[in-house]
Amino acid sequence: MAIQSTTLRRRLLVLGVVVALLLQVGTGIAAAQSVEGATGTVVVESGETVSSIEAFASTIVIRGTVTGDLAGAAGTIHITETGRVGGNVEAAAATIRIDGTVDGDVAAAGATVELSETGAVGGDLEAGANYALVDGAVAGDVSVGAETLELGPNADIGGTFRYDAGAFTQDPDATVAGGVVRDASLRQTAGPDFQPLTIPSWVGIVYGLVASLLLGVVLLAIFPAFSMGVARRVADEPVKSGGVGLLTLVGVPVLLLLLAVTIIGIPLTLLGAAAFGLAVWVGSVYGQFAVGTWVLSMFDVDNRWLALVVGLVGFALLGAIPVLGGILEFIAFLLGLGAVALGLRNSYRNRSSGATPGGRQATLDESVGDTPTA
Repeated sequence: MAIQSTTLRRRLLVLGVVVALLLQVGTGIAAAQSVEGATGTVVVESGETVSSIEAFASTIVIRGTVTGDLAGAAGTIHITETGRVGGNVEAAAATIRIDGTVDGDVAAAGATVELSETGAVGGDLEAGANYALVDGAVAGDVSVGAETLELGPNADIGGTFRYDAGAFTQDPDATVAGGVVRDASLRQTAGPDFQPLTIPSWVGIVYGLVASLLLGVVLLAIFPAFSMGVARRVADEPVKSGGVGLLTLVGVPVLLLLLAVTIIGIPLTLLGAAAFGLAVWVGSVYGQFAVGTWVLSMFDVDNRWLALVVGLVGFALLGAIPVLGGILEFIAFLLGLGAVALGLRNSYRNRSSGATPGGRQATLDESVGDTPTA
């Protein structure tokens, strides 16, 4: 559904920002017997030896020795002239440069992949890039797919040089024992074969539940009376709340599209779309909270925090039911969105009518009445 996809995109955006911040916090220099995981910068200094590297980092620099394999994704991966990798290299980065020695195979993908005149590969070289330079020694075969490819004068290829490139330059001094062959499939297949990350479905469910719980806690803490007013409105006027929710869901996007027709309205449309995306999430949380409040009222329990947990956890479990779960979640969403829209309308009317009793201007919480318990 459009509602679910909008919510998912927004939550994934929030998750991406959090991950980026966490990676920035973790930025630093990591060098040890074995390097694994996410970090800022991985540096193996000259004279230092590590067993292996498997990392996601901003920069990976090898000046010393890696006795095993190097597998990494980074902004820059550089094996300097003094650097040596005893095993294989699997690399994905914006820039990959090999000035040192790799005893095993190399599989690389990046905007730029370079094997310089001082670089040497003991096995095969496979690369996919926008720009690729092969100007060093490769004991085995070479397979390169690139937009621009150069086979430099210092290149010494022990096997076959297979390539596919939009622009290919071969220096006459380059040595290729097995000949040069053009293969039209390489630009689609060359490079490392990284296995995709498989995330269990329950991880997404738990993440969505936790994110919604956090939003609910914020709403209940900042707007306690308004939140309870939403719950009461859903319980007292479910048909009206659901109908207003449906009209809001359909009407707001239409208004935004009409506003986008004018050039001056484009910025307002973008802001409105962002605000409506947030309103969709808020409406969903409020709707499930309202249902949780109603369920607890059947047992004479009045606790807004418990109602939030009951509502969100309950709908997370219902969501696992094919078709029916989605329908129930959509109904709760319409109830919540409509109740929020009605509450905001009442708040606007109260503000327009002037001060509240006691001489103070009406606020969002004051527009819905009672102070909540629990």
